Amino acid sequence: LYTRPFFRLRKLLMKTAEVRRAYLSFFEARGHRVAPSSPLVPQGDPTLLFANAGMNQFKDALLGREDLGFKRAASAQKCVRAGGKHNDLENVGYTARHLTFFEMLGNFSFGDYFKEDSIAWAWKFATETLGLPPQRLWATVHPSDEESRSLWIKLAGLPPERVVDHADNFWAMGDTGPCGPCTELFYDHGPEIPGGPPGSPEEDGDRYIEFWNLVFPQFDRAPDGALEPLPRPGVDTGMGLERMATVLQGVHSNFEIDLFRGLMQRAAEFAGIRVRREALANPSLRVIADHLRSSVFLVADGVAPGNEDRAYVLRRIIRRALRHGHKLRISGPFFHRLAEVLTAEMGDAYPELIEHQAHVQAVLAREEERFSETLKQGMEVLEKAIANLQGKALPGDLIFKLYDTYGFPADLSADVARERGLAADMDGFEAAMRRQQDRGRASSRFGFALAQKIPADSKVQFLGYETCAAQAKVIGLHDFEGGRLASLQAGGEAVVLLDRTPFYAEAGGQVGDTGILEGEGFRFQVRDTQKSGDQHLHLGQLDEGELKPGAGANARVDAGRRQRIRSNHSATHLLNAALRKVLGPHVRQMGSLVDADHLRFDFSHLQPVSEDELGRIEGLINAQIQANGEVSVTHASYDDAIAQGALAMFGEKYGDRVRVLAMGGDYSVELCGGTHVARTGDIGLCKITGESAIAAGVRRIEAVSGPTALARIAALEGTLRQLAETLQSGPRDLAERAQSLMQENRRLEREVRDLKQRLAADLGAELARSAQEINGIKVVAAEVPGDAKAMMQTLDALRSRLNPAVIALGQAEGGKASLVVGLSKELTGRMQAPELIRLIGAMVEAKGGGSPIMARAGGGNRPEKLAEALGQVAAWVRERSGEQGPCA
Repeated sequence: LYTRPFFRLRKLLMKTAEVRRAYLSFFEARGHRVAPSSPLVPQGDPTLLFANAGMNQFKDALLGREDLGFKRAASAQKCVRAGGKHNDLENVGYTARHLTFFEMLGNFSFGDYFKEDSIAWAWKFATETLGLPPQRLWATVHPSDEESRSLWIKLAGLPPERVVDHADNFWAMGDTGPCGPCTELFYDHGPEIPGGPPGSPEEDGDRYIEFWNLVFPQFDRAPDGALEPLPRPGVDTGMGLERMATVLQGVHSNFEIDLFRGLMQRAAEFAGIRVRREALANPSLRVIADHLRSSVFLVADGVAPGNEDRAYVLRRIIRRALRHGHKLRISGPFFHRLAEVLTAEMGDAYPELIEHQAHVQAVLAREEERFSETLKQGMEVLEKAIANLQGKALPGDLIFKLYDTYGFPADLSADVARERGLAADMDGFEAAMRRQQDRGRASSRFGFALAQKIPADSKVQFLGYETCAAQAKVIGLHDFEGGRLASLQAGGEAVVLLDRTPFYAEAGGQVGDTGILEGEGFRFQVRDTQKSGDQHLHLGQLDEGELKPGAGANARVDAGRRQRIRSNHSATHLLNAALRKVLGPHVRQMGSLVDADHLRFDFSHLQPVSEDELGRIEGLINAQIQANGEVSVTHASYDDAIAQGALAMFGEKYGDRVRVLAMGGDYSVELCGGTHVARTGDIGLCKITGESAIAAGVRRIEAVSGPTALARIAALEGTLRQLAETLQSGPRDLAERAQSLMQENRRLEREVRDLKQRLAADLGAELARSAQEINGIKVVAAEVPGDAKAMMQTLDALRSRLNPAVIALGQAEGGKASLVVGLSKELTGRMQAPELIRLIGAMVEAKGGGSPIMARAGGGNRPEKLAEALGQVAAWVRERSGEQGPCA
């Protein structure tokens, strides 16, 4: 049963890329639309930090909220599990199968085929296409799923004893809503590997490996737990590509398959490890290889290292890999250089790796450089702390100090502790984080959106491309928690669903429309429009009357606001094209915001955009506006549109048929579902108002268009006229006049500074002559004029003349009191500056501190007490010095 020379010989030749192609081809031949992987950053789904399953992009279709135009789909979906609910980060490198980045092969049915076809095709692909020996395959089913059990026995010929009940084989999207049984396929590696069959006490071993999960959403779970059949049951399957490759290539670890071997061998060269077997088994090299994959794909999909949310997760991944490089004693930058190996291996399947290779490497190199010193300092502190540790756990406050002071991620500290056989007090770390009100876990912001609380059982007819007003019927009424409403009274807030609407729902960076729903006896103010699958949600408040489902309504969009939004959206497309022409084709849209007042465009670029470049970009945009070219809209298949050069917006979901928007002929061609002007001249004018960095390798341009741009230019001209009048100059000579005044101001500042220094020296000499002597100590306590800088200069002048000395100076300016105290070094055995500053500072309600020989306090709210406070200095010196001389 377990001798398989032919199988081993044949399948060792099947690379991972061939498995991916074979899977997609198999299901394409069976009527499935092969869908490209969605980006790792989910759009319109706030429940997810990253795409973590193949079904993410099809969630609305599986729920019946969205009609994609096809009933069957297959995909190879890139996934990351490194934050939020699904987080495999800490297990990577120490187990055979955990990865932060992986590919999930899946086939899906949206109310089309069901269990019989799913099971038949899974068996056929596994045993015929891949050639897995049927004798080595097992299946698990939910105990209640007799249909799947019988199909495995009938269609696949599995013996009943190899179809095992498993209570965990039940999938649910949440506590309520779609759910259903699932069935899994397992591969038996053979008796030489420890572990028992699924369902046995030894099932956690490595002998029996689950490689394919077939999920059947067929019920709707009510709040009371009752299961009602869904009108259109679906299919959602997932096969781990890397896991399947381990089976086919006769290995037992993901890190030994062809996808990893070249990457790990290159990393091993940096570490000086020459033996291939040692390299593939090295936990640190495994971490580096896995984290490199996650990092490259995340950066290629638009994530940049940062301090919040996804950006912070990426930074943690990169820094964890670099820490393992440090552990292997790799000297010099290495991580970004591995990206070339990954691109060569996976660029054919994921062209974005080739397209953005230079950008990816630049971002990784910058992060690597930034962290190198941090890593060195943090490891030194950590190693010293561990050496002196009196216990078995790394203290939480130390982990927090490393994190807060050195930017050393907490999970790196925990990793190091684990390697030394120590626990890590993560509870203490979290408590310190809370006390500092520092950032929370990266996934904390990803709650459920309103769109996912409201069932959208119907498809709205969108009329907004043609009109801003239409007659419609109210088909649904909900509160803001998603509950259905039978009616709404004046003053109440609700979400209204219509059968047809001119209101654009927020998508693609364009904000939702506002306006009015008006009918017999009611008026509803629409404050925002959001999207739920194929339905639009009109959010707002009933101003008057009563509103019920079934009512007729005249739906009117705020046409003036819509026009300003259209102008800004069309200007955004022209901006995108201009950026690529001026800065280069590497520019990639990383996000946008289009509203009635302005536009905001984020894009990939490593350097600030110069003033000259901004001028050229703005000139190109306005040249297209002046040309007054037609804005044309056509429809095509997604593949045809991309093949013809259309740009797809980062992270946006596209169906089978897409809307292609062209401006200026082929000047700008993009996929876009937003509203736009009819001709570029309708924009009027575009004015760039700002350019800035928002993350490593990501820049932001802000601009205005139309009447807003004209108003801004008019305001700037008004300001110029006022400045010209104030500076007694013509507008054309304003720059020269301002430069002349600045030079004159700098000259006067130097003169003032010299005068203050001379005054401080003179005042210091005068105060030194009047110094009081107490027990051999020269004491000066005086209020001095000028500012804080002058007070410090006077202190320095006194300290250079008097020794040993105690000097206390104060100022009262702007309704606040400030103080400074200086002591000679030889006095600090008996008295210290912070002690005196606290005493006299308390009298004027000033706070501060400092070193033993100098302390400062400021912000005193009682300046009228300054003289009284300074009067306490002599008594304090007398008390501290006693009758002995200063050198006793």
